[in-house]
This record gives sequence, C-alpha cells and structure tokens, in this order.
Amino acid sequence: MTKNKLLLLLFFCSLNIVFFFFASACFAEQTSQPIQIEADRMESNQDKSTVTFTGKVEARQADLIIYADEITVNYQKPSADKNQSAMELAQINKFTATGNIKIVKEGWIATGDNVEYFEKERKVILTGNAKILQDNNMITGNRVIYFLDQGKSIVEHKDGRVKGFFYPDTSE
Repeated sequence: MTKNKLLLLLFFCSLNIVFFFFASACFAEQTSQPIQIEADRMESNQDKSTVTFTGKVEARQADLIIYADEITVNYQKPSADKNQSAMELAQINKFTATGNIKIVKEGWIATGDNVEYFEKERKVILTGNAKILQDNNMITGNRVIYFLDQGKSIVEHKDGRVKGFFYPDTSE
C-alpha cells in the first residue's frame, strides 16, 4: 500500500472517530453531564412542542461547545404519567442549529451553516460550507451526514468536489 493511500485510509478512520465523538458528545443520552445553554432570548411554544434559543447561542456539555445564531429543540409531548415530571418524559425528536455554526471539542472544530440531529434515524447532518478540522487535517463539502449507529459518514459537495487536506504526522 502506498503512503498516500495509507494516509487517506487513516484520515477516513480519524474522520469517523471525530464524528463519533461529535455525535456522542452532542446527541447521546448516556452522558450525565448537564447541558448549559445561554442566549439572548428563549421562546417556548407548547403547541408546536419547540424551545428556541436565539442570539449568540452557546450550548455547553462537559468539554463540548456549540455556538450558533439559533438553536431549536423539537420534542415529543410528555404523556399523562403523573409519576414523572414533564422534563423526564419529554423526548427530543429533532435538534436544529442555524447560522454561524461552530462546534468545538478537544482536538477538533466543525463549522457550517446548519446542523440537524434526527433522533429516530440517529442521524446528524451538517450543511452549508461544512468543514471539519482535526489537528491540521481538514475535509470540506456542502453536506456531511453521520449515521450514529452505523459509524458511517458521507461527505457531499453539490456543485463541486469534496476536498480533503491531510498532513502527515511529523512528530516522529
């Protein structure tokens, strides 16, 4: 196997690892760390089952930070079980972040115009000038799709080509 093919293979493995950590940290329910969201404004709409944060939104959970102009959480309305609170029963159906997206986690940064997470499909989509940086390596496209349960990612570019920039480790 040539060095270039090996580097490409290593990059795609690292890309899947990046998305795994991104998706796990952002959207997995296993974590017990609290989520802190700060914004200029919050609006709750019970009829639409949404909560929307706008204006310099910053969502933090442990060492993960999501910056956006707006974050909307669509949730499933809780049942009438009186033994649990509404927050315990509410289930997230979809999470959407729009405008100036920047997702930061130790060692990597993802940017784009929009992020969507679909709970039923367990799928994360980053669209609009999507860029993922890990150390010096970068991949760009119009749309990045990550399937959480499959560990599979797809990078697409509608009017051009997907671009990857990979730098060999020189610390040897």
